[in-house]
Amino acid sequence: MDGAEIKRRQNERKFGNWERIPGGGRRYRYEVSGRGGWKARYVKEVDSKENTIRFFQEIYDEHGNLVEIHQKYPVDIGHQRVR
Repeated sequence: MDGAEIKRRQNERKFGNWERIPGGGRRYRYEVSGRGGWKARYVKEVDSKENTIRFFQEIYDEHGNLVEIHQKYPVDIGHQRVR
């Protein structure tokens, strides 16, 4: 088993949900419920060798509306409000 396969299995176990993206990579998702009905979705995008391309957090309000995105990798740009 090569390194990409090991990382793939770890990501599948940790995130639970994933989908293929163009170029042979994957987008992994993990959701956490917060107080007051809000939720956070953590999203990790990887290339075909399971190297992280992008990692960010989406914040949804109690109505399921996306209100903030916080890109953490490759550069942490902090919370950005969605209008």
